[in-house]
Amino acid sequence: MWAEDEMRVGLKPVLRRVWAPRGRRPVAKGRRRYEWVYVYGFVRPKTGEAFWLVMPTVNTRAFSLALSRFAAWVGAGSDKRVLLVLDRAGWHVAEDLEVPEGLELEFLPARSPELQPAERLWPLLNEGVANRPFEDLDELEGALVERCLALSERPDLLRGLTRYHWWPEAA
Repeated sequence: MWAEDEMRVGLKPVLRRVWAPRGRRPVAKGRRRYEWVYVYGFVRPKTGEAFWLVMPTVNTRAFSLALSRFAAWVGAGSDKRVLLVLDRAGWHVAEDLEVPEGLELEFLPARSPELQPAERLWPLLNEGVANRPFEDLDELEGALVERCLALSERPDLLRGLTRYHWWPEAA
């Protein structure tokens, strides 16, 4: 049993508070530019395993591709079924969505992001790009991939944030 969500990250900087000496103002360099990439995050709350994709867009076609990559990575198929918990974003419920064999989609109630374990991934991901200006999307993608890999090596952290008390034990 896995959970999935997407987040938009762009060249508009993610700003965080920082410590500074008394009487001095901290400076965070950045330029407001509006170019984006999307991070697809799949997490298994029981174990803290994670699968990440950085893609240029989010729509039904891109989500179908993300599902196929995830299904191949997790080994879903005729002999292994995987339940994926999602919100009701338009591309998740689209009629032309291609769901790979072995992958079952389960939708959370509408307008309930607090129930989605994968929502808890995004503050962790933002920490890797906060207060850092990026020249272009390639540089941003590199930083995101580096952060995703670092988070994947911390299943204890991901499990602690995403394993809600009501999450099924056998999942």
